[in-house]
Amino acid sequence: MARDGALFDRIGGDALRAVIVDFYDRIFVDPMIGFLFEGKDRQRLIDKEWELAARMLGADVRYTGRSMPAAHARVPILGGHFERRLQLLKNVLRDHAVDADVVAAWVEHTLALRSQVTGDAGSECDHDVAAARLVVDAASPEATAPPPPPIVKLGRRG
Repeated sequence: MARDGALFDRIGGDALRAVIVDFYDRIFVDPMIGFLFEGKDRQRLIDKEWELAARMLGADVRYTGRSMPAAHARVPILGGHFERRLQLLKNVLRDHAVDADVVAAWVEHTLALRSQVTGDAGSECDHDVAAARLVVDAASPEATAPPPPPIVKLGRRG
């Protein structure tokens, strides 16, 4: 993790905040994980996420939030929820054209926190394995779709 501030300097404090605001805007309305944030103080989450990300990127910023285990102890976060949040983060970072080194550090840091946020390690998705399974399934003889049912024309009643 960079501590010299170089990664933070690549994105800057204002752009970092814009990314995080967009990130939470998406999270709060997301159909898969938005319900986990119902009743939460959005501005507080944005502020704490900004502190955490800025510090992780090397800024001389103090993180004033709770530890990850304490912050997530009362929320049943499953591996799929974690993965969805990570995907939303990646989407936002892409959409804001964030520097590739900043993205790599941020994603790596997020993954390093996984065990502190969820103990559910069984729902990670290996996209390559899933894609290969689809190719194999599509090639199997059972993969051909059954013919559609015959069209029955109904006559008019007199």
